[in-house]
Amino acid sequence: MKKSAARRMFTGSLGNRQTGICGSVFAGKDSGKSSIVRIVDMFCFLTSNCFRENTSKKWEMIPDNHMIEELRLRFPTSCRAVFVCSDPYCEDNDYYLNNTRDALEREDFRFERFIVLDARNADQAEDIVRESNFLLLAGGHVPTQNRFFAEIKLRRLLKGYEGVIIGISAGSMNSADVVYAHPELDGEALDPKYKRFLNGLGLTKTMILPHYDEIKDETLDGLRVIEDIALPDSKGKTFYLISDGAYLFIENGREEMRGEAYMARDGIITRVLSTKTAGGRYGNY
Repeated sequence: MKKSAARRMFTGSLGNRQTGICGSVFAGKDSGKSSIVRIVDMFCFLTSNCFRENTSKKWEMIPDNHMIEELRLRFPTSCRAVFVCSDPYCEDNDYYLNNTRDALEREDFRFERFIVLDARNADQAEDIVRESNFLLLAGGHVPTQNRFFAEIKLRRLLKGYEGVIIGISAGSMNSADVVYAHPELDGEALDPKYKRFLNGLGLTKTMILPHYDEIKDETLDGLRVIEDIALPDSKGKTFYLISDGAYLFIENGREEMRGEAYMARDGIITRVLSTKTAGGRYGNY
């Protein structure tokens, strides 16, 4: 594939459906069994990417689909933020944190503290998450991040979490109860041992494929990422393909797709309506 997982780290309505531990259901164990959990005041923005480089090569927030305004309404007064990495051993985690913080502060979001959660402090993950009220789940290689989330038991730590969660690319993908981790690195599409479905954080049942405007024309291992990989994998399943600037918004267990999105189901792609209709309902999900 043309774009590496490292670049994807930050390149890198679904009706009134209630899913995930953002308000109502699914905070079960990785065994597949689920328990009912009620979460108060957790807001999720599961994005393809909400940052971009401006003409000065500095990061800025993508203003599309009112995400900045929505975030401003829900931003914690004394924000204790954590950048949860995708690769716990990546030497650039501090770089990504600093660029993320700079972009947010350009929109007048202020932080009491903003730290990285990676291999250096993974043994303190429980305290770090519990003391935070703002989590940013980084983008990157989905299986690598998924393993790190499992190692720090992040799914369990999010039971009872109150605050804002922003997912970017892989971070949004790993937020699902069941994660569709489509092959991304050379060799993965042909590897019979590569696992395309993983246990996720359970914030939603919606499986997201980010960067659709980019990957729709990409190939990997001689296969077209969408037509030859994702669509066959959608048999009996549903994926949501979104581009940078679009996001799945979750509030009190209700999900709305904001921005351009497409649904892949049983090998067929259809457009998802993301604007509020006259009947007051969102989307066609």
